[in-house]
Amino acid sequence: MTDALAGKQLILGVTGSIAAYKAVYLLRELTRRRAEVAVCLTEHAHQFVGPLTFRTLSGRPVLTDLFDPQSDDAVEHVAIAERAHAIVVAPATANVIAKAAHGLADDFLSTLLLAARAPVLFVPAMDGAMWDHPAVQANVRTLRARGATVLEPDAGALASGLAGKGRLPEIEHIVEALVRLLSPVKDLAGERVLITAGPTREAIDPVRYISNRSSGKMGYALATAAFRRGAEVVLVSGPTAISPPPGAVFVPVQSAEEMREAVLQHLGTATIVIKAAAVADYRPKAPAPEKIKSRQERLVLELTPNPDILKQVAALRGSAFIVGFAAETRDVAERAVEKLHEKGIDLLVANDISRQDIGFDADENEVLLVDRWGGTEHLSRRPKSAIADAILDRVRVLRAQAQAPAPR
Repeated sequence: MTDALAGKQLILGVTGSIAAYKAVYLLRELTRRRAEVAVCLTEHAHQFVGPLTFRTLSGRPVLTDLFDPQSDDAVEHVAIAERAHAIVVAPATANVIAKAAHGLADDFLSTLLLAARAPVLFVPAMDGAMWDHPAVQANVRTLRARGATVLEPDAGALASGLAGKGRLPEIEHIVEALVRLLSPVKDLAGERVLITAGPTREAIDPVRYISNRSSGKMGYALATAAFRRGAEVVLVSGPTAISPPPGAVFVPVQSAEEMREAVLQHLGTATIVIKAAAVADYRPKAPAPEKIKSRQERLVLELTPNPDILKQVAALRGSAFIVGFAAETRDVAERAVEKLHEKGIDLLVANDISRQDIGFDADENEVLLVDRWGGTEHLSRRPKSAIADAILDRVRVLRAQAQAPAPR
């Protein structure tokens, strides 16, 4: 699948924050994804990272002095801004945020920001007290009201030695925010999508549990795709090794019962529900309160069924569109139709987990879509990100058909 940033003309503005060194890692990731990046350094940014580092990684001159007679780019600020698909200011200090909010243009970067018509992403990094200051918050509101995207800084240890909200967000979060900013399709704007992902863990004792091989990759791909397409996303996830998609409301859970409670809590506001989690069908009836001794010759576990979350969601959904998943080892099509009607849902995504190259813990999948109106669609093997978009495309088509007035 083509990277969303490949070939994009980007401007990376770096300002005078201790987090300026992290802009090096951001630049490296953007170029790795084949974006063409021009770096613009403010005067104070030079105190933290020199132009040579950025020039080496970007493969192009670094923009610094608006009036440098030796620079071929010195009078190119308008042309550079016009060519850019997006401008990313990372780190964005309180000073540059104030300049942009009030229309000041006294250096190369602030002039670029005034001349640009491309979308702008500000990634703040500053002391927590500065971020919370009413003046900074007012400037942030001004920029957002004008259409700029201003990320929320992360919380944690700050350069001042204090802890608070002001850290530069993780590089992967910045890149994801940029991808969403540049995504041309926002056909899920106004939708609230509730997605479950990953396995559940059912305790045997305080140390051991019953689980399955689900990695959560499919559910997380769906959450990322829905968010990029403009939806509000709530992701309820069992334990995985994947970072939550930036921008999604993330609800971590362990057991099937915890997942059920979280899903029902968010169900009332959801317009689309996608149950991609691999929920354990059974749990130990009476988990041991202490660790079971490992030297027993024989251990018998009595299991009891877990709640059928998908069936409960279908019964309580209101007007929400419900998508379920089925992992099968044989007779995939027949069992998919049976499960679709048994659960009372709108669309079922079935995949053959007997294959080692797709499905559980793989980066690719091949699935069959079966809907309650009798339609079927086979999605051939492809990355799970592409499968996710194809599922969302199908949801949009089916919802439009269902909501269309009946012919007279």
